[in-house]
Amino acid sequence: MLSELTSNIQVYLVTGYTDMRRSIDGLATIVQSQLNLDPYNRALFLFCGRRCDRIKGLLWEGDGFLLLYKRLDNGSFQWPRNETEVRLLSPQQTR
Repeated sequence: MLSELTSNIQVYLVTGYTDMRRSIDGLATIVQSQLNLDPYNRALFLFCGRRCDRIKGLLWEGDGFLLLYKRLDNGSFQWPRNETEVRLLSPQQTR
């Protein structure tokens, strides 16, 4: 499913730690106020918490937000921790 979503949109990794209790509104606020990006653009914003075994994704679909959540059973995500950055992934990195 994620590969279908990311085929023609930009994907941003929001670096640093994110409180995974945040909802759609809280994540959109991070995108807007801390990253100076528009959460209403057709882009997927990915967030990771301290445990690095789960991520949340925020995507504007034109008529509402889609909130994605993934938790790994084993292992963890390798996530950049510089809290002031956002990284745009290339199509190759997204795959």
